[in-house]
Amino acid sequence: MPEEPNIICVLDDDASILKAMRRLLASAGLTMVGFSDPRLFLEYAKTHAIGLAILDVWMPELSGLEVQSRLRDFGLPTPVIIITGRDETGIRSLGLQQGAAAVFTKPFNDDALLEAIRAALPAIG
Repeated sequence: MPEEPNIICVLDDDASILKAMRRLLASAGLTMVGFSDPRLFLEYAKTHAIGLAILDVWMPELSGLEVQSRLRDFGLPTPVIIITGRDETGIRSLGLQQGAAAVFTKPFNDDALLEAIRAALPAIG
């Protein structure tokens, strides 16, 4: 399944974050598919090409770090950016150790996030 470099999946249980991310990504010419349920996102990821996943850490059922690990277990090379509402060194370290392209604490700088997306997806830069 070929990657679609402009498809960004965002997983966050906060509807206002999903709405804001959709606007931000659209302003950069990127298409977003949003999810509030980690299990639905993982099912989608198994059958769709994803250029990048932006995962919230603190979610019900599965954390963003667990979702990141499962993507790797599925053998999917999807680049990941982690977002979190808590600035914890351990979370940042673990996300990066698991291969995240970047880790951001909410609220994050829109330009910095777009820069990280471009770095993770050089084809859209």
